[in-house]
Amino acid sequence: MPEKHPSGDTRPRAVTRAVTRVVSRKGAAVGLSLAALAAGVTTAAGPAAARPQTAAAPVPGCSAAYTIEQKLTTGTTWRMCWRYDSKAGLVLENVSYQPKGETKPIKVLNSARLGQIHVPYDDGKHEYYDLTGQNFAQTLQELSPGECPGGTIKSVRVPDGDPSHPNVKGLCATTRSRGHAYRMHDFASDKVYQQQGKDLLIYTVNQVGWYEYITEWRFQDDGTVAMNVGATGSLSWDDYNAQDGRGWPIGKGAKDYSTSHSHNVFWRLDFGLDGSSRSRVEQYDSTVSAPSGRQEGPTAKTTRTRLTKEFAGDYRTYRWWRVVSAAGKNKDGHARSYELVPGPTTKYPGRAFTKHDLYVTEYNKCELFASDNPTCTGAHPRSVDKWADGQTLTHPVVWVNVGFHHIARDEDQQPMPVHWQGFSIAPRDVTAMNPLTPKELAWQNGHWEWRS
Repeated sequence: MPEKHPSGDTRPRAVTRAVTRVVSRKGAAVGLSLAALAAGVTTAAGPAAARPQTAAAPVPGCSAAYTIEQKLTTGTTWRMCWRYDSKAGLVLENVSYQPKGETKPIKVLNSARLGQIHVPYDDGKHEYYDLTGQNFAQTLQELSPGECPGGTIKSVRVPDGDPSHPNVKGLCATTRSRGHAYRMHDFASDKVYQQQGKDLLIYTVNQVGWYEYITEWRFQDDGTVAMNVGATGSLSWDDYNAQDGRGWPIGKGAKDYSTSHSHNVFWRLDFGLDGSSRSRVEQYDSTVSAPSGRQEGPTAKTTRTRLTKEFAGDYRTYRWWRVVSAAGKNKDGHARSYELVPGPTTKYPGRAFTKHDLYVTEYNKCELFASDNPTCTGAHPRSVDKWADGQTLTHPVVWVNVGFHHIARDEDQQPMPVHWQGFSIAPRDVTAMNPLTPKELAWQNGHWEWRS
């Protein structure tokens, strides 16, 4: 990311962080616990505020202080544990989903976390690994109530952080409307069924050099989980270089050029569908053929491939993957699963570990970062491309790579608008019907006919 580059391999922390902390200590509202969020307590009024409800019980595996539980106004409850890692920052664990009509929570993920933010520059002079080499976790930013509308801000103890201020009010949990969840005009009754969707949002902000990363986890009432990283902050004036023939002119004329660079963000997902880690992974590919004979249109045929070995995969037209539960089925008798839904990406070809959109590896407790992994010992490879070497999958871990090539523009100053990159996982057969189905339509499951 554009910034001043000192000698050595660590980028400077912005001096504004300490100032922000002083202001926050003097004037910011005291952060509330996330258990209080579950009880409906908020730091600010507004449309995002949750309805009051009973205080949350601890999620298995964590105490009440590290539990997030939120029942959305549409009837869906999300539960999870949180902790803060010394390199990855926010880590979510034991994530479960309980839509209305389900008698108990459905576990989705053992853990979800960032796996790396890799930042190579177009001129080849600089390349950074923000999680493992740039103090990403230690630069957690204070959040004001206005940055967490209708929600609560949790105080986070930052490992290896500033010893004089080890706790940072930097974790926001709030709810937000997202617009239509569905709309259907029933011709028989002339009634319009519509529902406005609600999401639980959990996010932090970490400052690395001139950039600030918003790490957002969005848990929707329909069971979808969206994972996004938004880059904002500033362009660095010290990275302007009109001599290298690269970049984009910023400011008057064509004197100063902002150095172009890439952001390659990895996520690491350890699925635990229905409480079991022994999920299976399936790939679906469709081929489309031209019309023949008396056919009105082209035909499409979809094939399923069960992937039993570690692999590296790439999106292409009519290809998708899903992670399938080995332990549970929905009320229709179909195996529960989650489908991987890609977001826009610009794949970076410069490094072996960024050449693929997806990696699925067998669980290894030391394999935590997609590149520059510091947690394995001895001769163990340091990047995810080396781990996907064909081992049999019994406990698959999914790594998703989303790239963004940042060629700066005049509008990137000042401050720089957030540019987002991410993806989502969507439920496929987790419930027998739309989890937000109104009672009047609940009988219309599968093949049905109009009532007489």
